[in-house]
Amino acid sequence: MTVRGRTALVTGGGGPLGRAFALALAGAGARVILVGRNEKALADAATRVVKEGGRARTAACDVSDPASVAALAAELDGEDVSILVNNAGVAGPVKPLTDIEPDEWDDVFAANVRGVYLVCRALLSPMLAAGRGDIVNVASVSGKRPLLNRTPYTASKMALLGLTRTLAGEVGPHGVAVNSLSPGPVRGPRMDRNFRLQAELSGTTVEAAERDFASRAALNRLVEEDEVAKALVAMLAMPGLCGADIDLSAGMIAPA
Repeated sequence: MTVRGRTALVTGGGGPLGRAFALALAGAGARVILVGRNEKALADAATRVVKEGGRARTAACDVSDPASVAALAAELDGEDVSILVNNAGVAGPVKPLTDIEPDEWDDVFAANVRGVYLVCRALLSPMLAAGRGDIVNVASVSGKRPLLNRTPYTASKMALLGLTRTLAGEVGPHGVAVNSLSPGPVRGPRMDRNFRLQAELSGTTVEAAERDFASRAALNRLVEEDEVAKALVAMLAMPGLCGADIDLSAGMIAPA
């Protein structure tokens, strides 16, 4: 299946990476539905898509809330969503596990794992009935290698890899492909925040924290939003891809 002419739903659509996904999908010919909690950010992203010649609409939803997801599914009744990009998520705390409160841990898993489960559960039935569809879960290279002082985030992304592979086995025989895309650190506001918190924790500078992180990648740099978005479109152009995880981390390979 190609992207052109299809409807793609992107959760976390108001954030920088969600906007990049929407622009890339619209550029490839898809109609995009941007979903998230920040309605102004969603509207701004949709406006950007339309200005660049694409088609977009928005829908407010908290993916971690079953009632909100059920309302989203009802609002989208009749929409032929055949591409689902589960991008919504939170970075969580930057501190040792012993300093992390249970509520902080739960907040990360609610957004990063529970949200994916709820959205897939709500939107899979029409795909299964049609016998076609693509789901791409945005995981992270941090789900495959240690990331000190980030245990909730790392554990949630590892859980998402397991969810992806198991769901692929369940729905693949019915024509729905499920894969994950694992970016490395993506340049932008979220990583700026993480570098600042890591610098405070370790007593170094923000610049040094960023250099240390980038040095773990073979290409010695962060990845850019548009690179991750291009990888998403490329995945959707690979019809045999199912149950796979695509690493786009500038070579941030897990240590032996």
